[in-house]
Amino acid sequence: MKLSRKFLSDYVELPENVTINELAEEMTHVGNEYDSAEKLINATNLVIGHVLECEDHPDSDHLHVCKVDIGNEILNIVCGAPNCRKGLKVIVALAGAKLPGGEIKKGMIRGVESNGMMCSKAELGLDSKFLTEEDKSGIHELGEDAVVGEDPIKYLGLDDEVIDFELTSNRGDLLSILGMAYEVGAIYNKKVKDIDLSYQEEGQIDFNLSIDTDNCSLFLAKEIKNITIKESPEFIKNRLIASGIRPINNVVDISNYVMLETGQPLHFYDLDRLGRTIKVRMAEEGEKLITLDNEERTLSNDDIVITDGTKTVGLAGVMGGLSTEIENDTKNVLIEAAIFNSTKIRKTAKKILRSEASNRFEKGIDPKRTYMAIERCCNLLSKYADATIVGGLVKIDNTDISDKEIKVTLDKINKVLGVTVTKEEVIDILTRLGFEVSEKDDEFTVIVPTRRMDISIKEDIIEEVGRYYGMEKIKGSKLILPVKEGKLDKSKRQIKNKLISMGLNEALSYALIPEDAVHKYTTDEFTHINLDYPMSEDRKTLRYSLLYSLEQVYNYNKARNLKDVCVFEIGKGFYKEETYKEELKLAGLMTGKYYLDINSTNVDFYIVKGIVEELLDYLGYAGRYTITTGEVPKELHPGISAVINIQGKNVGVIGRLHPSISKEDVYVFEINLEKLLQNRPSKLKAKEISKYLGMEKDVAFVVKKNVTNKEIMDVIKKSGGRLLTNIEVFDIYTGDKINSDEVSIAYNLKFEDINKTLTEEEVMTVFNKIISDVENKLGAKVRNGG
Repeated sequence: MKLSRKFLSDYVELPENVTINELAEEMTHVGNEYDSAEKLINATNLVIGHVLECEDHPDSDHLHVCKVDIGNEILNIVCGAPNCRKGLKVIVALAGAKLPGGEIKKGMIRGVESNGMMCSKAELGLDSKFLTEEDKSGIHELGEDAVVGEDPIKYLGLDDEVIDFELTSNRGDLLSILGMAYEVGAIYNKKVKDIDLSYQEEGQIDFNLSIDTDNCSLFLAKEIKNITIKESPEFIKNRLIASGIRPINNVVDISNYVMLETGQPLHFYDLDRLGRTIKVRMAEEGEKLITLDNEERTLSNDDIVITDGTKTVGLAGVMGGLSTEIENDTKNVLIEAAIFNSTKIRKTAKKILRSEASNRFEKGIDPKRTYMAIERCCNLLSKYADATIVGGLVKIDNTDISDKEIKVTLDKINKVLGVTVTKEEVIDILTRLGFEVSEKDDEFTVIVPTRRMDISIKEDIIEEVGRYYGMEKIKGSKLILPVKEGKLDKSKRQIKNKLISMGLNEALSYALIPEDAVHKYTTDEFTHINLDYPMSEDRKTLRYSLLYSLEQVYNYNKARNLKDVCVFEIGKGFYKEETYKEELKLAGLMTGKYYLDINSTNVDFYIVKGIVEELLDYLGYAGRYTITTGEVPKELHPGISAVINIQGKNVGVIGRLHPSISKEDVYVFEINLEKLLQNRPSKLKAKEISKYLGMEKDVAFVVKKNVTNKEIMDVIKKSGGRLLTNIEVFDIYTGDKINSDEVSIAYNLKFEDINKTLTEEEVMTVFNKIISDVENKLGAKVRNGG
C-alpha cells in the first residue's frame, strides 16, 4: 500500500514538523512495516523558467540555443527537444541539480555554453506509465500561470511524499486512506475528518437485480446520467500517481480515487450497453468472457460472474467485461459496489489477474464502507463529470453491519502484556483508535467498528493496547516455570546417528514432486494430494514415497560424475483418506563404492540388507523381523528385491532399481517408521556376552533355486538351538560346477556357551544335526570344495 502524504492530509491533520521518515517510523512502532519513505519526485535545484529566445545551434541540425529567464538571472541553455520554442514556461534544472539520471553540470555543447537543462517529466523520474508520448519525447510545457523562479514540482502538485507499506494480511482496513488516517490519528491523537458525501438526486432508478449465489453478500447499484468524459482535476490525478495508479479520465479516475479513499473497489458499467438487468451467479465450466484487457478468459464454476441476465459482462472482483466498458462517448453509467467471497476472489485473481481491487476483496470489505463509497462516487461525479444522479439505490444486502462488543478486564490486559497499564491509559488508547469504551469495576466494554475486521476477541483488544502503549516499554523479565522431564521420542535422532555411523550421508529433498511420480515406489492404494496453486508442474504434488526424491538426488550426482552415492532421508509421506494424513518414513539409496572407515567395497544387495538389519537390531527388533520375498513396487528389480516384515506386517522394501530406471547397480530401501515404531519394544533386554571362546564352522549347501535363503536359515536356527549364536552368508555360487537350476550358499556358523568353553565334540554334534536337517527337509546337499 502506497500512502501519499498529501492524500492522507486530506483526512487527518499531521503535525507540521513531522518528516515522512518520522511518520514511517511511528507507523512501524505500532506494527506497520514499510519498504521505503521518500519524495514522489527525487530531484533538486529545479526552477520555473521562461524561454525568451530560441535559436538554431550554429553547429547542429537539431539543437537549439535558448535564453531562459529563471527570475534572478537569464541563462544560456542548449536544448535538443523538438518542442522547444520561444515563449514557453519550462522546468529548468540548474547546474548542480541532481536528477534520477545524474547531476547537471555547466558545459560546452558543440562550442556553445550551456548552464543547465530544460526537463521533460520523464527526466524527473516519474514511472513511464504516468507519462504521455509528449512527456517522453519533449520538454514539459507549463501553464501560462506558472511563476518564473518558483518551484515547478510544487506548481505541478507533485511535491508529495510517499511511504510504501508492507502490510500484514489481517489489516485489510489499511488498504484505504481512511484506514491509514485512523491509524495515524491514533498516533498523534488527531480526529479523522469526514468525507463529503453530499449530492442532489433527480428521478427514480428503474433496474432489476438478482443474486443467484451465496458468494455475493452485498450488491449496490446506482444510476448516473449525462456524464461528461474529460480529464480529471489535477489533485485527483496527482493522488492517483502518488498511489501508483495511472490516471485515464475523470470517470475511471473517480472510481480508483474512491477505492483508495474507502478501500471499496467499484466498477462502472456503460448503462446503455448493459441494459436494465444484472444477475450475479457462478460461472459455468468453460464459459468464455472477453475482459477489459481484450483477452478471452476461460472460466470455471469457481468464478463469480456478473451478467445482464443473458450474457456475462464482468468477472466479479477481478475485471470487467469489454462489452460494457466506459468509453469516450459514454453518457449513462451504472455504479456497482459489492462484497464477494474473499476466497473465491483470491482463487480467480490468482488464475486471471491480481489487481488493486482483487487485493482488497481478498482481505475483506467493511459493508459500511460499501455504502460510503457509492455515495462518494455520486458526490465526485456530480462535481467533476457534470453528472445527474438518479434517485434511489438498488440493493441486496445479507451482511451484518452491527459493531462488535468485546469485554476485557484491566487485570487481563496487564497479565498478557506483562506491564502495568492504567485504566486511564487503556481508555485513552482505545478512544484514539476510534472505539467506544466504557468501564465498570476495572472491566472495559469496547465497541469495535466494522472497519476493524481483524478484531474479534479480547486478545485483539489487548494487542491494540500493547501496540500504542509501546512495545519498547515492555521490559524483559526472567520466566520462572515448573520444569519436568519431557518424553521426547528420540527414535528419529537415533536412526539418523546410526546410519551416519555406518557411512551414509543424510539428504534433504523437496516434499513436492510431479503428479505422475507420486504412485511410484509403492504398491499401496491411496489418494494423493495436489497443491491448488503449485509453483510448477514439477512441484505440484506432495510425495508419498521418499524414494522418488532420492532417485533425483542420485541423478543430480550422476550428472556431475559422482558415482559413489550412499544417502538416506527421514521425512514425511502424505496422502488423503477421509482427512489429510502424513507418515514418517526412512529411505536410503546406495550405489558405487561403500566406504566404512578406510575400507571400501562395491555396493550390492547384501550390503544394503546388512545395513537395514544392523539398524533394526540396534532399534531392538533382533529376532522379530524377516527379510523375505513378497510383492514389491514395479520400480524395483523383481529378482533382487525383498520386503521387510515385522510380526506379520510389511513395513518396508529393499531392492535394486529396475533396469528400466537405471542400468547401474543402484540399491534402495524404504521403511515406514510409523508402522515400525508402533511395534517397538518398550525396553531393550541386554544379553550377556560369553566370557568363553566360541567356535566357528563353515558349510555350503547346494539347493534348488526355488529354495530361499530364509528357509535354509530357519532350519539352521531351529537345529542349532541355544549354542548357535550367529549365522552369516559369506558366499553365493551359481557357476558351472553345479547344475544350472541350483545355487550354492555358504554359511559361517558361530557356536558359544555363556557357561563354558565348548569342546569340538559338542560343536560337531550340533553341526552334524544342522547338516542332516537341511539335507532332509530342503533336499540340500553339502558342497565339498571346488
